[in-house]
Amino acid sequence: MPERSLDMDVIQGFSGRYWHRLDDGRIQCDLCPRFCRLHDGQRGLCFVRARSGDQIVLTTYGRSSGFCIDPVEKKPLNHFLPGTPILSFGTAGCNLTCKFCQNWDISKSREFDTLTEKASPQAIARAAKAAGCDSVAFTYNDPVIFLEYAIDAAKACHALGLKTVAVTAGYICEEPRREFFRHMDAANVDLKGFSEAFYTRLCSAQLQPVLDTLVYLKRETACWFEITNLIIPGENDSDGELDAMTAWIATNLGPDVPVHFSAFHPDWKMHDTPPTPPATLTRARRIARANGIRYAYTGNVHDPEGGSTYCHGCGGLLIGRDWYQLTDWNLTDDGRCRSCGAVCAGVFAGPPGAWGRRRAVVRMDAFA
Repeated sequence: MPERSLDMDVIQGFSGRYWHRLDDGRIQCDLCPRFCRLHDGQRGLCFVRARSGDQIVLTTYGRSSGFCIDPVEKKPLNHFLPGTPILSFGTAGCNLTCKFCQNWDISKSREFDTLTEKASPQAIARAAKAAGCDSVAFTYNDPVIFLEYAIDAAKACHALGLKTVAVTAGYICEEPRREFFRHMDAANVDLKGFSEAFYTRLCSAQLQPVLDTLVYLKRETACWFEITNLIIPGENDSDGELDAMTAWIATNLGPDVPVHFSAFHPDWKMHDTPPTPPATLTRARRIARANGIRYAYTGNVHDPEGGSTYCHGCGGLLIGRDWYQLTDWNLTDDGRCRSCGAVCAGVFAGPPGAWGRRRAVVRMDAFA
């Protein structure tokens, strides 16, 4: 059964969607495959969706752990408006229990004093527009659990001509999945491993719902998406698992979905696991390319070759990257190779942005 916490006081929050009453008097949350069944005053495992009286409420609506402008490549998205700035924010909590979480201070937080800033959806959009951002990212913790807030913010962003990005583990049920991604222009989905054993033991979750999300994004939406796979030594780094995963991606999602192989560093409950050797990421990239994936990248390490984009037609360098800095650009305004004319999959809008690797904190007080 999912872990829950009991509040003695009445829980306050924004009315949530996707739940139903059970015959035994409990309310079941139907947002994600955990299906937490709650008595009044109890919170779901994510800790931010709770039962208050006869409804589920979102306790973090309008509250954030902070707002920063990042390069879009940091999400990571390498084929979505390259070089542009993106306003990024998250809330608190998570619906997975990953022992290797690299953002555990936010995703595992049960102290709402970490939510230092308040911002309406309209204020978020105004702040992003004023800062010259092209898009807004729901990130740092999984936006699935603050679905209502993310969707309202996405609507406000679209009204001002801004794009929206979800950085998510994709652990969501079918009906909310349809609503959520209808409002997203791009996503990075964290495919944490490629076995049920990995998801069960390290995340207290299941693999299949994540695969369902990926297939849905490819077949049923116009949302551009890329995949991140955090490689953990001794857990999901075998040739067999990497081969099976990338073969599945190529077969079910096609060769044009970019895959980012990211380096693990010891954190949260896995301090005894060593960091990922750069050679492991290079090996994963090689396996992916052998399986037909055209855009495979290394991440969290300094590897200009593994971080750059190459043409699938002629093999030439299309986008050079050094960390988050663009160093070369050989695409036409509509995303074709300047040498051979082959299309580079992605969302491109003329010349690249010039934001580079900068990071800037945004205070929301002026946009309330």
